[in-house]
Amino acid sequence: MTIYLNGSDLDWRDAVLIMHSKEIPVAVAKEAVPLIQKSRKRVESILNQNRAVYGINTGFGSLATVPVAKEDLKTLQDNLIRSHAVGVGEPLSAPLVRGILLLRANTLCRGHSGVRLEVIETLLAALNQNILPVVPEIGSLGASGDLAPLSHLILGLMGEGELLCKKKLSDYDIMPLSLQAKEGLGMINGTPVMSSIGLECLSRMEILLNASDVISALTIEALLGSNQPFREELHRVRAHRGQIQVAKNLYELLDGSQNLLSHKDCSKVQDAYSLRCIPQVHGASRDAWDYAQNTLSIEINSVTDNPLVFEEDVISGGNFHGQPVGLALALLSIAAAELGSISERRQNRLLNPALSGLPAFLTLGSGLNSGLMILQYTSAALVAENRVLAHPAVLDSLPTSADQEDHVSMATTQARNCLKIIEHVEKILSHELLMAVQGLRLLFSSSHGKHKLSPKLEPIFDQLCQALPEITSDRVFQKDMQIALNFLRSGKLV
Repeated sequence: MTIYLNGSDLDWRDAVLIMHSKEIPVAVAKEAVPLIQKSRKRVESILNQNRAVYGINTGFGSLATVPVAKEDLKTLQDNLIRSHAVGVGEPLSAPLVRGILLLRANTLCRGHSGVRLEVIETLLAALNQNILPVVPEIGSLGASGDLAPLSHLILGLMGEGELLCKKKLSDYDIMPLSLQAKEGLGMINGTPVMSSIGLECLSRMEILLNASDVISALTIEALLGSNQPFREELHRVRAHRGQIQVAKNLYELLDGSQNLLSHKDCSKVQDAYSLRCIPQVHGASRDAWDYAQNTLSIEINSVTDNPLVFEEDVISGGNFHGQPVGLALALLSIAAAELGSISERRQNRLLNPALSGLPAFLTLGSGLNSGLMILQYTSAALVAENRVLAHPAVLDSLPTSADQEDHVSMATTQARNCLKIIEHVEKILSHELLMAVQGLRLLFSSSHGKHKLSPKLEPIFDQLCQALPEITSDRVFQKDMQIALNFLRSGKLV
């Protein structure tokens, strides 16, 4: 199935699929072609009139008032790309680079950037053939968009930069990009880098949100908690959508549990906040995800370079400023970090015999065996790192370009931090998953006896028991940790 781009209706889920699959061809939609061509003709008309227009025949940034002769415009484009390709750090991953190519092409298909159709087709040829330039992760201020990383992208397609596969552009059936007036700025001014990373965050966070409900339900089973705090009438009177959804998820996940029913007459009055308040905490993170999803859905179908070409005029503005994306991902960063924070507290309850009623650190023969004691240390270390990373990068504007660009979004830094946090939370939650499974195994082998979990959790628990060897004494737990992490990332915990 070919995905056709018109700059207006790219679905974020389709974009993520394309980022992770080389098997989905992408092309320019027929209806976009005349708009692209009309925009280019407008640029050529301005050149023929020999009047100065920013971004077409002038310098850039604080050099916007410096005119450039018509015969030097090709050199101007090449100089722009070469001089701006100054990023540092590790290369962005192949899926992220694929996302950048896709989103840049989609923006250009709206027909307000003044680039030729063949330029967009070259971007899509690179995407379809998986020709991926090396794009260093650090260098963008998030305004004027993602200048440095996008310059590396285009430099690679000009045949002057590196490719991730270590081959040369000449090894492929693709013509090197040769940029004309306006096209250099059209290639590198905009928000596709922060947006590509943002889409990866969105996709992986969605898996985390679903998994966190299932994992916490398993923990409640292991700790013989109550499902009463998740009753619908309690949450109906505080009508936050995310909270209502999580409460519904948990109630359904725990409904019919013979394990919890066997303990309903115990002396415990109520559960700790890390169990009882899961809907309020996980739910708020869901609401933050909804906001980020809406923002990114708009952004990936927006024109974010500068200046923009309209039928009646060429207008210089600030659509390249990444503040909308940065704020959304700052919120998503905090939302993800909180999933990890409350999970670490549940892990503490599973490991502490005074709180769980289970053997200390979920091992028999405590003293000789340390069990999963240090796994919580790792979770706590990741929580601590997340607290640093969750500081909003969007607050850290630094003026550049001789103070012409005196407020920037740092949205790409925010996006990178958000992805790191999500990667950490995947590990934190997988640790809780490992502990919950071990806790249930120990519970069922104790005097409490084996009772059926809920109909929804029993098959999940059985799958996990098949995948994870029982912990009977200390061993190297790296393999167990990886199995739990892979299980979480697979999206099976729904």
